[in-house]
Amino acid sequence: MSRPSQTAIPCTLMRGGTSKGPFFLAHDLPSDIPTRDRVLLAAMGSPDVRQIDGVGGADPLTSKVAIVSRSSRSGIDVDYLFAQVSVDRPLVDVTPTCGNMLAGVGPFAIERGLVAPRDPTTSVTICMVNTGTVAVAHVPTPGGEVTYAGETSIAGVPGTAAAIRIDFRDTAGSVCGALLPTGNTTDQLDGVDATLIDNGMPMVVLRASDLGTSGYEAPAELSSDQKLKARLEAIRILAGERMGLGDVRSKVVPKITLIAPPQSGGHVMTRTFIPHKCHTAIGVLMAVTVGTACIFPRSVAHGIVPLQAEAVQRLSIEHPSGEFSVEFQVERTGDSLKVIRSSLIRTARALFQGKLLVPTSVWVGNQPLSSTDVSRTAQHA
Repeated sequence: MSRPSQTAIPCTLMRGGTSKGPFFLAHDLPSDIPTRDRVLLAAMGSPDVRQIDGVGGADPLTSKVAIVSRSSRSGIDVDYLFAQVSVDRPLVDVTPTCGNMLAGVGPFAIERGLVAPRDPTTSVTICMVNTGTVAVAHVPTPGGEVTYAGETSIAGVPGTAAAIRIDFRDTAGSVCGALLPTGNTTDQLDGVDATLIDNGMPMVVLRASDLGTSGYEAPAELSSDQKLKARLEAIRILAGERMGLGDVRSKVVPKITLIAPPQSGGHVMTRTFIPHKCHTAIGVLMAVTVGTACIFPRSVAHGIVPLQAEAVQRLSIEHPSGEFSVEFQVERTGDSLKVIRSSLIRTARALFQGKLLVPTSVWVGNQPLSSTDVSRTAQHA
């Protein structure tokens, strides 16, 4: 009997916040990194601008992967490794984490038996392996069952769903080693003022007006502006060196956000690049980090966002498809600021549960597709 041509890998396709991608248990993937990355590229259909031969959605927001396992760390329920799979390049980047996909980790862990549910809410403590930081997801589990139904809406996602509150612990300097990697609230890069900051995501925050834009343009317009993107990439490369990230030409961090005065009653308007395409919204940890920049005195947000004196502060961050609210608990000592906690509300939904198929030429795997499965797949094609 000939060997099956495809390997079947258990997975759950999930929406987490405004992102989407397959969620895997770590033991269902190859243990060696090069083979794992080849599997993820094949699974998503990369490199190809349409990702036509995989489950990727031809956009950075829908070309993401979550790898989850039961944690052996004290006080941690599960480990979550995030992988950003490039759409048009053979690149799998595990440098940053993703707060949107994080919203799906708690429900996935409960439904796959990694965490025992409680009634009415199950708290799942998650180590974000990419950065070593910890988050606690509070998942609605009435009667001990995960529910996705609810009345919470988030910008960038149609309809409503169950609210998942996520508390972030000690995210400051998660990738760069310090909240302000250069020690400054403002640096000069290529003649432009920039706040270089890492509160869960390395970010370069710039005033849109300093780049000759309003900050209110449609994402497609900014993504097609080659002159602007070349300038931003030059700034990003300089920022990467200053932030201790080395040569970032092949990395997705740091990411860049242009800020401008709000238009719809919020605190600040944003246009974020991830890293070369303008985001149609803003990522969770991007919003947390940009929001943190906005509460610092003498950052590039000075004159755009009024400073608050309260220990618990809420910021409404506007983006192209709506608004994102972030809450901070801070401690101030003179001009210094320490972020104790960052919290936000997200939603998630399981979209498909089954087995994702990759060619056996990529990986023979643990569970090769049987001839019966091949026949069943053909019958339902």
